[in-house]
Parts: sequence; structure tokens; C-alpha cells
Amino acid sequence: MASVRQLFLARQAQTTNFPLALEVERAEGMYLYTPEGKKILDLIAGISVCNVGHRHPKVMAAIQEQMDKYMHLMVYGEYIQSPQVKLAEALHRVLHPSLDNVYFVNSGSEAIEGAMKLAKRYTGKANFVACHGSYHGSSHGALSIMGSEDFRQNYRPLLPGITHIDFNDIEAVTSAIDEHTAAVVLEVVQSESGYVPANHDFLRAARKRCNETGALLILDEVQTGFGRSGSLFAFHEVKDFFPDIVVMAKGMGGGLPIGAFVAPQHIMAALKDNPILGHITTFGGNPVSCAASLAVLDELLNSKLVCEVPKKEARFREGLQHPKILSVTGKGLMLSMQLENFDKVQSVMRACLDKGVVTDWFLFNQNALRIAPPLIISMEEIDFVCQVVREVL
Repeated sequence: MASVRQLFLARQAQTTNFPLALEVERAEGMYLYTPEGKKILDLIAGISVCNVGHRHPKVMAAIQEQMDKYMHLMVYGEYIQSPQVKLAEALHRVLHPSLDNVYFVNSGSEAIEGAMKLAKRYTGKANFVACHGSYHGSSHGALSIMGSEDFRQNYRPLLPGITHIDFNDIEAVTSAIDEHTAAVVLEVVQSESGYVPANHDFLRAARKRCNETGALLILDEVQTGFGRSGSLFAFHEVKDFFPDIVVMAKGMGGGLPIGAFVAPQHIMAALKDNPILGHITTFGGNPVSCAASLAVLDELLNSKLVCEVPKKEARFREGLQHPKILSVTGKGLMLSMQLENFDKVQSVMRACLDKGVVTDWFLFNQNALRIAPPLIISMEEIDFVCQVVREVL
């Protein structure tokens, strides 16, 4: 009989010719466990998903409690479901007073699609401004604004009216946004370029120009949201600044699929008519996922996990000193360790895995290793990771 590994390669669609193919039997806290019982420290948290660790007790309890009541009932937006309502209210309280209407979806890509549709519907305009090196998802709208021609080229034709500018270029963003722009879509920290933080003046310049032209400002906080940057949401660190629409997912569900785009009610109302049901999702706002998300948010608000992020970032930077590490960049617990080339990255990844640490690379910066562990990582575990990396190098 075929093994699980053999069936994985034969029956499950692959995304590269060199999958990591790590077989996991269970996960707990900071660690993954193989069928052979090997313990592996997770340095990537499912790509910034498991911010409170794997199978956090509060999240598991919330999931079980909700499963005992009901799971899927109806397509999104028709029934009053307590987990959705409570999570929407909680998000409003922690985001910004103007961001008071939440549309729940299943993923970051779907949230971006919904936000783009909302911007077009509300403004009556069709054009978008995005950045080179940006990543917003793989569906067609998200792909159209993605900042990598290598990933776009074989899927054309894509959406027209997309202008790409250099990230952190104030003059470029000011000139690109005009009276035909529906929205500018920006990451607060560019994720797949190797965790490149936005300059605060760049973000404020985009906000000012949007105000002048009637365009909307969409912030992609899919990876930065829920504490990873050192604030609950990364835009909170920018003084006197907020978006028209914020997009979130990944760390939101504690390991369950959920995303959202959030906007002022008067903007979100554009999806209700001409046509009605302007955006529809069957599984968006799944009550079990919403219950898990509410537990994640409660844990982040009532623990020291978020406020400890800067100290943990400093510990990583201190420990990752080695002649073969060209630089360590990023923000909070989203760090990028630059090496010589992609072959070196792949060899280091394999060697780290042999020593009990799993990491990953970046789509648009293939010469760098990703460091994005669950926020629960301890100082001792950080020291262990840094020691393994130095030994491997």
C-alpha cells in the first residue's frame, strides 16, 4: 500500500518541483512532530498564521464550544450568528473609530478581491495603484496588483488600469494617484520582498493624495496583523494615519481559515445595491473560525505577547551575527536573513531542518530566509534557533 508521502506526491497538486515534504503528525505550541517522533521548532508559523502557537488552549476551547452549538448555517450575511457579531464588534474596538463595518471572508486573497470590488463600486472608478515587490494573493484581481512580473506574465490578460510604483517612493505615489484612481493598495510591511517596512512619510503621503483625489487607501495587513509587527496592527504605529479599508487574514484565526476587509459603514454599504449581493461568500465568517479568531484576539489583548515582540526581535538580531549573514531586515517577528544566493538558502533550510528547525524563503527575495515564528517563542528558543543557524553556516 502506498505511503502518505507517496500519495502526497502522486495525488496532491504541487506548487514547486521541490516541496519541503515534511510529514507532520501533530503540532503543539512552538513545535511540529513527525510520525517518527522528531520534534521540530516552527520558525514560520504556517507563514504568519499561528501567531499564538499551534493548538492554543483558549483557541481549542473556543472551537469546541462553538462546534457544540452549530457550524455552517447559511451563506454570509443572512443569519445573525453570535460569533460573527462579537468578532466584528471586537475588531472595530481595536482598529479605528472609522473602521466600523466588517465583511468576513475565507482568506487574504478573497479579502483583497472584496476590497478591490468595494473600492470600484464606491468610487465609480476602475484604476489601482500598487507597488513593485508587493504580494496580495494569487486570484486574478490580487494577481493584477501583485508587484512581480515573473508571477503575472503567464496569466495575462489581467485587470487593466494598474499602475505599479516603487515602494517607499513618495514622489511616485503622489503622482500615480489621480482622479481616475479607485484605490491605492499598500502593505505596511512588504511581506514577500523580505519584510521591508513602509516609510511612515510614504504612507502619510499616500493618505494625503487619496484625500485630494477621492481615491481610497487600502492597507494589506494580512501578514502584519494580529501582533506580528509589535503592534496589534502595523498601521497603529503611524501617527495620525488610518486607511479607508484594511484587509486581514492569516494570524486572525489561530490556524483556522478566515479573513476580512473592514471599512466605514457608508463605504461598505455600496455592496448592498446596484446590484444587491455585490459581494457573496458561502463560507465567509464560518462561526467556528470566528470563535477561534475571537479567542486569538482576546489572548493578544490580555497577554504580554505583543508587547514582548520588540525584545524578541532584538534577541534575534543579536544572535544572528555571522560573516555569511549579509543582513537581517524586517520588523518585529517578521525578519529576513539575507544570504549569498538561493542555493545557499535551500541548503541552510535543509540543514536547519535536520537539526530541528523549519524555516522558509520569500517569493520575491529568494536569497533570504524567513524568520516569522509564533509570538509565543521564548528567549531560550530564540537562542537555540540562532545557535543552529550559526552552526549550519
